[in-house]
Amino acid sequence: MNQYVTGAVIRELREKKGLTQAELAERLYVSDKTVSKWENGKGYPDITLLEAIAGAFGISVTELLAGKAVENANVSANMLRSKFYVCPVCGNVLHSMGEAAISCHGVMLAPLQAEETDEHHMILIEGVEDEYFIRIEHEMTKQHYISFVAALRPDGIELVKLYPEGNAQTRVKMRGVKRICFYCNRDGLFSVNVHRAIDGKPGAYDNAEERRQLEAAAQRIFG
Repeated sequence: MNQYVTGAVIRELREKKGLTQAELAERLYVSDKTVSKWENGKGYPDITLLEAIAGAFGISVTELLAGKAVENANVSANMLRSKFYVCPVCGNVLHSMGEAAISCHGVMLAPLQAEETDEHHMILIEGVEDEYFIRIEHEMTKQHYISFVAALRPDGIELVKLYPEGNAQTRVKMRGVKRICFYCNRDGLFSVNVHRAIDGKPGAYDNAEERRQLEAAAQRIFG
């Protein structure tokens, strides 16, 4: 585990909860002097107490280790607000619809920040009947590859796992797709907005600069 609950975190969460050191100690069946030692950096709570401490503050153990309670503002559950996390240890791909405290293999994961596609990560999106055919111009070696492609809709997500030495391409249902994301194991997450006006017809736009110009034109015309 790359971090542990600190005294400063315990003090902050205790004060937010409106508890005194004595009241927290009573809930944890320890002395108030013990709580004071934690908060003054003179000791750490035993790992067996983490669940009880988290319960006293009304949060999860993961949130406790993250140092804050998660306040999810995504009350409308709009999938376009999706966040992706990738574990650096095992490559596990995790997804949330809003704010979350997520860990894997004891590592607290930060949400991936999507970048615009570039000349090294060009994407082709082509309408084929009721599907989008997606191809990413990228090598697929064991050292450098595209790990997954995700098609985002306001009410859903279609995530396709890709593998080294395979093809950096897939098909997804066209209905309602607003954004395509894909993850490069070296360079991170990339995202491109989907415009039916340019992607829902035969033809390919895999030049990054040309695509941005087309997107800008589509945005002006179709909003």
